[in-house]
Amino acid sequence: VQFVESGGGLVQPGGSLRLSCAASGFTFSRYAMIWYRQAPGKERELVATISSAGGTKHYADSVKGRFTISRDNAKNTVYLQMNSLKPEDTAVYYCTYQLGGYWGQGTQVTVSS
Repeated sequence: VQFVESGGGLVQPGGSLRLSCAASGFTFSRYAMIWYRQAPGKERELVATISSAGGTKHYADSVKGRFTISRDNAKNTVYLQMNSLKPEDTAVYYCTYQLGGYWGQGTQVTVSS
């Protein structure tokens, strides 16, 4: 099982980024996918989840209305569209699947002017 996150970077407050996570080593379309983030000195927190077919999505209150999770089962990829970014969104973002136990290297998102 492998996850490769990409798309992070430095962005100004109010800006947008789209993260991608390419998954391999399991039948992607059978499992819900999850985005987490970890800010410096803080515990890892759940950001968003999406069901196996993409019909059900859940978001942390802190990102609701600003972030959108989606997936492409043909490409074994899950996405996180992040709009109206705030400095408190600064973190390393990770994806994983519903069974857990595996993590990618993450992608750094820094929101700063």
